[in-house]
Amino acid sequence: MNAPTAAGPVPPTREQLVDFVAHEAQLLDEQRWDEWEALFAADGWYWLPASPAARDPLDEACHLYDDHLLRTVRLQRLRSPQAHSQQPRGRGHHLLQASTVLERDDAAGCWLLRTPFVYTELRAGHTVTLPGTARHTLVRVDGALRIRLKRVDLLHADQPLPAVEFYL
Repeated sequence: MNAPTAAGPVPPTREQLVDFVAHEAQLLDEQRWDEWEALFAADGWYWLPASPAARDPLDEACHLYDDHLLRTVRLQRLRSPQAHSQQPRGRGHHLLQASTVLERDDAAGCWLLRTPFVYTELRAGHTVTLPGTARHTLVRVDGALRIRLKRVDLLHADQPLPAVEFYL
């Protein structure tokens, strides 16, 4: 992150914002769960709506709407040898298109990025491919970028989905 000046923290560059999103996908692909979880702000949410038109996760169906506690529980299950769905352990891969910075509020320390992706998961010899778009609302916390909200809109979110084991 850029060093602060007398006028306050220097806003991140577009490249730093885009690199943050790419780094987040890399942590997921490498199953570096603790490092991935550390990217979230204390009040950060991960949202996977069940409809591309979803506007409010509290009033509409969601595949996932996880705060810190729910992410912790889900990640503990992924690490557990009792997670039979992970025997043998699955793997995932993100293929990202270039991120676009949709909104910048440097004064408030808040940025919104949109990243189209194709996510592929391999588990027990079966491959699942899920195209979609991720929207990251990033904020500055103690001088570092953190995720306030990650919304993942799958192309076919309103269709029956296979059991996806990992975060996308």
